[in-house]
Amino acid sequence: MQRPSLTEGSISRGLFKFALPILFANMLQSLNGSVNSIWVGRYLGEAALSATSTANVIMFLLIATAFGVAMAASIIVGQSIGANDLAHAKKIVGTSASFFAGISVLVAITGQLICQPLLIAMKAPADSLPLAVTYMRVIFLATPLLYMYAFVMAVLRGAGDSKTPFYFMLVSVVFDIALNPVFIFGVGPIPRFGIAGSALATFVSQLVSFTAMMIYLYRRRHPMVLHRDEWALLRVDWSVVGTLIRKGIPMSAQMLVLSLSGILMISIVNRFGVDTSAAYGATIQLWNYIQMPAIAVGMAVSSMAAQNVGARKWDRVAAIARVGVVYATLLTGAATALLEILNTRAYSLYLQEGSAAMAAAVQINWIASPSFIFFGITLVLFGVVRATGAVLAPLIALTLSLLVVRVPLAELLVDQVGAAALWWSFPLSSVFASLLAVLYYKFGGWRSAHMESAPILSSSNS
Repeated sequence: MQRPSLTEGSISRGLFKFALPILFANMLQSLNGSVNSIWVGRYLGEAALSATSTANVIMFLLIATAFGVAMAASIIVGQSIGANDLAHAKKIVGTSASFFAGISVLVAITGQLICQPLLIAMKAPADSLPLAVTYMRVIFLATPLLYMYAFVMAVLRGAGDSKTPFYFMLVSVVFDIALNPVFIFGVGPIPRFGIAGSALATFVSQLVSFTAMMIYLYRRRHPMVLHRDEWALLRVDWSVVGTLIRKGIPMSAQMLVLSLSGILMISIVNRFGVDTSAAYGATIQLWNYIQMPAIAVGMAVSSMAAQNVGARKWDRVAAIARVGVVYATLLTGAATALLEILNTRAYSLYLQEGSAAMAAAVQINWIASPSFIFFGITLVLFGVVRATGAVLAPLIALTLSLLVVRVPLAELLVDQVGAAALWWSFPLSSVFASLLAVLYYKFGGWRSAHMESAPILSSSNS
């Protein structure tokens, strides 16, 4: 199989073709979560839906932790591919795979022991607690598979292959949607598992998809797979592990900052009652789709820039940043404009026409939705700087914009301005974040940063 490269050819065409499968994969994940929630909520009841919602908060934290380390591995792999150093890329894959496997088994065992006390500490409602424990135990059992699946997907993207992850994400989602009612209600010889069936469907679908993907990669002789004579690379190199942790934790922390700011904002929103809360909840559902293009472009830019950093093609790195900003701005702007045009027709999926919640949702949309254009610019520029190993500056900027500007600003003005203060805090903090991103991209020292103890040099350009 030909080794994919992102260091040559048209940047605009290459970035578009690379980002598109990532966007589709993200949409599939959201669709999968929505369909699963419908099965649980409509047929198992509100207590079951509450149980999965509570459990998913824990899962988000687990996935966030894995995400940072997987992204660190992905960037090093990308730099190595760009430097034409396939041997080093495979060394990173071997050590990272063993590290992920070990950590995921530890998480799975620990989770079985602490899931009930943890849910109690989170104040899970009494009627949903047994359901949440049952659901979480299956999810924790599946953690090794979930972690390895996410890791392989990240490595493939780092190596320049975004199509394979999309194809097998599609397989996973199709199986998950099909198996949910089978395992929840039972069919033929398959017993009724109830809420555990929803988690079991996710486990089985990912097992099928992951197994099929590994068979496909080996049969196609993908450059990232380890063959029998390379199994020694699975031995853990602790210096590599140190790099993954040192660079991965700040990237994981960014997701945790996003989660924390979301929780704090909801706590303020809830003061205004059920109508405002419902409006905000509906808005968040639609915002998930507005953000997707920028997130996809940001992920694509990071992988593309990492290969060009490894190749020391700094002119292409700068061009990737420019094209990425244009794509993110146009796509996010188009999505924002579409939501403004649809207006109440979009919100009628969640809210009743003419209700107070609908009026509040329209106000939120008009004030806050354009902030995602600036959010997209921030994602792209920080995706580029992360490709060199500069991971602290994006974390600091995100923390300042969300926890020092957005939440305190909303808290400070809410008594004087009312609920509008909450919505205006979004564009103001997003503009602040994008300004920090532009300043760091222009004047920061990210070009001299590196992922490992010694920067990778391209064998063709050193």
